[in-house]
Amino acid sequence: MAVARTVEAVPVAGVVAAPAEGRYFEWGPVILGTLGASAISIVLLTFGAALGLAGVSPYPYAGLSAKALGILSATFAAIVVVVSFALGGYLAGRARGAWSGVSGAESHFRDGAHGFGVWALSVVLGSVLAVSGATGVFKTALQSTTAVVAAGAAGASANPAVGPLAAQLSSSPSDYAVDRILAPADGAPAAAGLARGEMGPVVARALVANLANPQLDVNDRTMLTRIVVRQTGLPQAEAEKRVDDAFASFKAAEQKARDAAEAARRGALIAAFAASAILVVACAAACIGASVGGRHRDEGTLVTFFGSRRFW
Repeated sequence: MAVARTVEAVPVAGVVAAPAEGRYFEWGPVILGTLGASAISIVLLTFGAALGLAGVSPYPYAGLSAKALGILSATFAAIVVVVSFALGGYLAGRARGAWSGVSGAESHFRDGAHGFGVWALSVVLGSVLAVSGATGVFKTALQSTTAVVAAGAAGASANPAVGPLAAQLSSSPSDYAVDRILAPADGAPAAAGLARGEMGPVVARALVANLANPQLDVNDRTMLTRIVVRQTGLPQAEAEKRVDDAFASFKAAEQKARDAAEAARRGALIAAFAASAILVVACAAACIGASVGGRHRDEGTLVTFFGSRRFW
């Protein structure tokens, strides 16, 4: 008859079961940190948009100015970005698995790599969402704030009925200069101003052709003077003065437009450099936050939120 035997496991001296080690890079904590950073930034930016709308007014001499609002908005947005990435990196560093047999410097680097992953994933997803138009909520809030500031700058005395008509009129400096040159003289018949449609392009081309010159070409000045004398009935001297004044005003308006374009270019340049600098600082904040989170996990540090020991 067969006899059942019981086999007992005998531990072998010197053999220790190796604990399970975490992977070098874990996508779960990185995704959690990215979602956390995005959610925190959405909440804070929405709150900031509400504060911005509360701080402006459509009435003159009330609320913040456009310049003050722009500075405060940029500063608040920069702080939100840095804080959000720091908290997202902390979540990733605190939530990732622990490693055994790893030096402190290596563990610090791996935690920082998880923070860098949070930053990189957030930047890429944010760029995709911005291109796809998913950030329309913030654009609407910004446009609303800008509209309120513009309305306040315009003043309450502006007539809203003039808006559609003004939008249809040409505001080109050359057109304005042509209007001044071909304006009828005092006491001239009303029909004298009807030739603007025929002679206007000729005058405009002459003005534009001399825009780079310090003064009008002699032949062009003579031609414009004859046109003014024939169309307005002004004396020769007054016609020449009108042509010179109109050309000076035209050059001043063109220079003003160029100055505005240069100011816009400089503003865009500064904004681009500032955005790059903020993203670099945010990257450092995410890496530092992940390192702090990893150290707190290893040390078992208890973090309290508003006096509560629970995460929520």
